[in-house]
Amino acid sequence: MEEIPVKVAVRIRPLLSKEVLHNHQVCVRLVPNTQQIIIGKDRVFTFDFVFGKNSTQEEVYTVCIKPLLVSLTEGYNATVFAYGQTGSGKTYTIGGGHIASVAEDEKGIIPRAIQELFQHISENHKIDFHVKVSYIEVYKEELRDLLELETSVKELHIREDEKGNTGRISRFCSCHGLGIISATNFFFCVSFFSFLN
Repeated sequence: MEEIPVKVAVRIRPLLSKEVLHNHQVCVRLVPNTQQIIIGKDRVFTFDFVFGKNSTQEEVYTVCIKPLLVSLTEGYNATVFAYGQTGSGKTYTIGGGHIASVAEDEKGIIPRAIQELFQHISENHKIDFHVKVSYIEVYKEELRDLLELETSVKELHIREDEKGNTGRISRFCSCHGLGIISATNFFFCVSFFSFLN
């Protein structure tokens, strides 16, 4: 298998109503017809994907996540994570809010990926699939298992691991003590993630 490098996408969110009310100014701009942004007056940065303030949840999913899901169903590993300061739109992009009650066009990466994954499974009866889910947050350099209700008493540590021990995040990285659940269908996952949010 060919190693695929990490790809980075940037999504610029629109100003929130309270920011508009307080006369905050947009400090990030897209460079037209490129994968670049400008911060401030002249600091230019290039990324693999750039989404402007009018981008849709579907657009972000189709461009960034769908290709990973195809590889996943072919037996490869895939990892997606959101990074940014508080209020930058991570939760919206990843989940879209309370998953079970969000309008279809507002659904984020997680519900779209779950739905497409289980659709693929239902269309491929001859292949035996086992879906396992973990849900982790890194906040202020601390790991939090979002599948555990009492994570404050549970210390998690990321370790390199070539053997794929329990708590595996990827082939080379494991998180000792990380909770993993077997997911049987789309509705189970949506209910579970709705409970967590």
